[in-house]
Amino acid sequence: MLLTIDVGNTNITYGVYQDAELKATFRMMSKQLRTSDEYGVSIVSLLKYNRVSAEEISGIIVASVVPNIMHSLLGGIERYLGKKPLIVGPGIKSGIKIVTENPKEIGPDRIVDAVAAYEKYGGPVLVIDFGTATTYDLVNDKGEFCAGITAPGIRISAKALWEGTARLPEVEIKKPASILAQNTVTSMQAGLVYGQIGQTEYIVNQVKKETGYDTMRVIATGGLGSIIADETDCIEIYDRTLTLDGLRYIYQRNGR
Repeated sequence: MLLTIDVGNTNITYGVYQDAELKATFRMMSKQLRTSDEYGVSIVSLLKYNRVSAEEISGIIVASVVPNIMHSLLGGIERYLGKKPLIVGPGIKSGIKIVTENPKEIGPDRIVDAVAAYEKYGGPVLVIDFGTATTYDLVNDKGEFCAGITAPGIRISAKALWEGTARLPEVEIKKPASILAQNTVTSMQAGLVYGQIGQTEYIVNQVKKETGYDTMRVIATGGLGSIIADETDCIEIYDRTLTLDGLRYIYQRNGR
């Protein structure tokens, strides 16, 4: 079995694949500092809870945008799972050619999403990841990563509201019954959710306008992506496992 690990700014998402089938997924927070032993024990325990033994894991691949936890995480993996992970980074075969001004600036999470979107849906394709940041990445019909847009994620925007103001509370991020809010909580929810929808539609339309890709496919992923995808026709598909699938494709492409 293959263990795929996506280390994001908020969560670490794990996926266990048996061939092409995703058998289990689980998460832990990435902002909480842990020792290598804590990582190792947690991963083994979560695997066991999902009816997977550590001995069944034959390969591991990691993509991370949080460098400061990697020493402990990799140490825990190697000690408790007995495998040296493949790390998504410079020199790895992804199958995607990056043709932006500075390819080294493109984060591994974005490369993984682009690989999965092109592999599963073809090009041109715009993949939107609604994570801590909201990212829009364009892959053309030649399989080239040619442009990327980065915007504040919905959680960052929400946090700025309740931490940057004295009287606005922390609220659940969900679509209210109406945009015509009648209280503080629903007014914040309306601004956050409908604001993200409006941003998404404008950026998608502008990308189509500037590229001429009128039939470009638009694929969404990320924790809050389903909320936005359900509310706009500009997103064709919400793919919850896109990043984990991309890690599997890259692992296979590197002869593992």
